Amino acid sequence: MGEFVRVEVEDGVATIRLDRPKMNALNAVMQRELVEAARQVGEDPEVAAVVLYGGERVFAAGADIKEMAPLSYAEMSGGPSRLLQDFTRELAAIPKPVIAAITGYALGGGLEVALTADFRVAGEGAKVGQPEIQLGIIPGAGGTQRLARLVGPARAKDLIFSGRHVRADEALAMGLVDRVVPDGEVYAEARKWAATFVGGPALALRAAKEAIDSGIEVDLESGLEIERTRFSALFATEDQHNGMKSFMDEGPGKARFTGR
Repeated sequence: MGEFVRVEVEDGVATIRLDRPKMNALNAVMQRELVEAARQVGEDPEVAAVVLYGGERVFAAGADIKEMAPLSYAEMSGGPSRLLQDFTRELAAIPKPVIAAITGYALGGGLEVALTADFRVAGEGAKVGQPEIQLGIIPGAGGTQRLARLVGPARAKDLIFSGRHVRADEALAMGLVDRVVPDGEVYAEARKWAATFVGGPALALRAAKEAIDSGIEVDLESGLEIERTRFSALFATEDQHNGMKSFMDEGPGKARFTGR
């Protein structure tokens, strides 16, 4: 339990809750606490899936500008810029399905946190964007890279060059979010989605996430080799044995997995 980030686990689903009033501005303390939260849920065998959540009113409005504004080039390059990428890298590396539940604003660093998730659920009134250009800078917590990989370079350049805020319906159309629901149902929808992974084959889910996330960074032949090694390794697990035996004995969809 950190000062601004807490982890709550219920029925196999962990919620990483951002809680720094009023707008969840991501200062250095919060960034370090997110590193620890990501590691905690990643290592907890009781956690099958994770929800990133900022509360009913706002996901996160961005990095703490008051904290960053006085920094020189030497000061920023010496540590804070690395922390920005470290905490988002740790979130992206959680070896379990992760769903961002976006209410209100997810701007700048807030959107970069949401981009680390595997899926994004947004409220109808949500607005997302990368407005750093309006401060004379660019995204520094993975936005130029993860956003371009998600929606394509032209759309990413549009959002980053303009700094404009995108409403939920446009974000859905461009693939920036995956589902849009009424504002009051965002967290419940994200938890409902996360719950579908509880009791699933945890090792296979981890392997699938690794294969996709690693494979998309390399050429096709290298990606296929990544897939082959992850696929083969699963034949050393109890879940593979149980899953295939159950399929042959009972038909599809009835296997019970242990995560071993």
